[in-house]
Amino acid sequence: MSTAADLQALLADGEEINIVCHDNPDPDCLASALALGRIAADAGIDERHILYSGTISHQQNRAFVNLLDIDIQSFDPSAVEDRPPDSLLAFVDHSIPGENNQVPPDTPVDIVIDHHPAEDVEARFVDRREEVGAAATILTEYVRTLEIEVDSTLATALMVAIRSDTLDFLRGATHAEYEAAGFLQETVDDEMVRQISSPSVSGATLDAISTAIDNRMTKGAILISHVGRTSERDSLPQAVDYLARLEGVQTAIVFGIVEDTIHVSARSPDPRVHVGNLLRDAFDDVGSGGGHHDVAGGQIPLGIFADYTTDDEQLLDIVERVITDRLSKGLNIAEDEEA
Repeated sequence: MSTAADLQALLADGEEINIVCHDNPDPDCLASALALGRIAADAGIDERHILYSGTISHQQNRAFVNLLDIDIQSFDPSAVEDRPPDSLLAFVDHSIPGENNQVPPDTPVDIVIDHHPAEDVEARFVDRREEVGAAATILTEYVRTLEIEVDSTLATALMVAIRSDTLDFLRGATHAEYEAAGFLQETVDDEMVRQISSPSVSGATLDAISTAIDNRMTKGAILISHVGRTSERDSLPQAVDYLARLEGVQTAIVFGIVEDTIHVSARSPDPRVHVGNLLRDAFDDVGSGGGHHDVAGGQIPLGIFADYTTDDEQLLDIVERVITDRLSKGLNIAEDEEA
């Protein structure tokens, strides 16, 4: 049987499905969850839940959920504990319990559909394709193969997701993304795509990007900066996307403090640098990090700096030095190299 048929057969035995998004879900994760929910409905599952942890703070992500009216609920660990056999647990756009999600480690997973690098992925159904540009590309293939009805909402969600994860087909896009877009195009609401793709930007995000510009440090083709403390977690990827465009820069990394966590976002079209491996190796002992060779992210709990939380200026100075030092070592930047 085809991969899509295998998925359909597994879903046919279920009565309920909990589709868990990764923390702070983006359009690719949300659209993939929406599409999997439609496939599950077609297979006869009436109880379908899209669950998430963290926040939906990026302006595009908020517009995506609000304009497409996606029914999404906060994740409660009890929903996936002691499940009956006909209650299915699915991950889209991520793979492993406890990594970039709040699912307890070692929780049995039924379905994993992902395009990120990962090791030791275990589930009854696994389709993980690192070569494609978006998880939504895989779900579009399923929808097409299984002849699921694609209305304007689903088509628009999948199209926005593919465009978002590939920077409008400029990053990591493959033939599969173009084929998926061609299939979706006739049903897409173009005006909705425009509204979701061009949301208003908050003042906090502009402040964070401005701070990152001021704090940038360049060494050769490498740029490292930070936004200090910000309330907008998603300002980091926006800041790093902006700084990665600076002339001569091949690798850009931006970090900052959001509540009680240090977040890191990295971009690198340089084939000599795998930023996913860089962040994983740099922070594996104190947090988590990973991703593709050109796009990656990481998180470090602020607990390791707990003794300094009473003095925010001192805390920011220490975080800057420690994070920059770890990144510099991972990138083999000599301390006396001219900045």
